[in-house]
Amino acid sequence: MPPVPEPRASFWRRFTESRNGLGFLFMLPAAAFLLCFLTYPLGLGVWLGFTDARIGRPGEWIGLENYLWLAEDPVFWLSVFNTLFYTFVASVLKFGLGLWLALLLNRHLPFKNLFRAIILLPWVVPTVLSALAFWWIFDSQFSIISWVLMKWGIISQPINFLGDPWNARLSVMAANVWRGIPFVAISLLAGLQTIPQSLNEAAAIDGATPWQRFTKVTLPLLTPIIAVVMTFSVLFTFTDFQLIYVLTRGGPVNATHLMATLSFQRAIPGGQLGEGAAIAVAMIPFLLAAILFSFFGLQRRKWQQGGD
Repeated sequence: MPPVPEPRASFWRRFTESRNGLGFLFMLPAAAFLLCFLTYPLGLGVWLGFTDARIGRPGEWIGLENYLWLAEDPVFWLSVFNTLFYTFVASVLKFGLGLWLALLLNRHLPFKNLFRAIILLPWVVPTVLSALAFWWIFDSQFSIISWVLMKWGIISQPINFLGDPWNARLSVMAANVWRGIPFVAISLLAGLQTIPQSLNEAAAIDGATPWQRFTKVTLPLLTPIIAVVMTFSVLFTFTDFQLIYVLTRGGPVNATHLMATLSFQRAIPGGQLGEGAAIAVAMIPFLLAAILFSFFGLQRRKWQQGGD
């Protein structure tokens, strides 16, 4: 008597028992979360950018009219300049100072763990509290910086930190750098600790100077970490809102308006939801460029490991 063939397993059983199927099921909660809290708001923002929606009424489709209006709006282009300048200068300073701190903390120092915990404080303190502290530090009458400089005889009157356009730009950048350095420093420190010490020792035996060991051994191996860390740093800086809004609200004379703060001002206090959404959508190409930078930076890891 021929053997009876076993019944074919159902599709659901084969799906749940396969590795890819199980991974898909585990991804469903995260996918649902992103769909509700990321994809839908993004799609709604893109749609509003093509309408004349205002607070209290849905609006009608007007095509590219909002974007054509923004192309002739000097305040919008000033916010674009402020955003790019703010992001570039703050990111460069955070990278330089963060890398210096990471190299310093990677050495064998007494109380090294305590210093690492102290360095993290600016990052873990809520942004609004940091902004309020800097608002007092940069106050036009009671600034601690102006008071110290006047006591030392360096200046004769308080510095108008937040009332002068360029002083305000530099002041908010200083606050952003102070807050962002810990993230860069700790992340790069984690990357430094993954580099085998034997490579630096071998280079030292071959006669390499400390600078040559840093540029030829440490920096190339740290490149993938730098790409990821600086991508997040650029994204955080480019979309900064709380720090600017608490310190200056975009003033004086729109000198510190970033695209994020201008979008909020036009959409919520100004009531022009469509115009505010268009400004927010205009930020997307810059954010995509930062993500692509991270992607190509990660490809270097394949090259460093001998891949194509």
